[in-house]
Amino acid sequence: MPNIEVYSSNLSPYCRRAKNLLKSKGLVFTEIDVDGNPALHRAMVQRTEGLTSVPQIFFDDKLIGGSDDLAALEISGELDRMLQSFREDPSST
Repeated sequence: MPNIEVYSSNLSPYCRRAKNLLKSKGLVFTEIDVDGNPALHRAMVQRTEGLTSVPQIFFDDKLIGGSDDLAALEISGELDRMLQSFREDPSST
């Protein structure tokens, strides 16, 4: 499975939605809480090349996007296809 990182805030319903979707898929992820931590927020902005909103979700260092992006992948079936490709070939990203 991919290494999943989620930059998030406990105050954001979009973060809760994204984390709940990942959990519903049985995925384990690292949550990086940016609340009250400007250095972590700056690191996220740099890593996303300027995106400032949370959540920002990465699979194996590849930016997936935010909650709406993750939901769109789920609705289209692409999320399951991506996860299947990780199961079949962990080096494919």
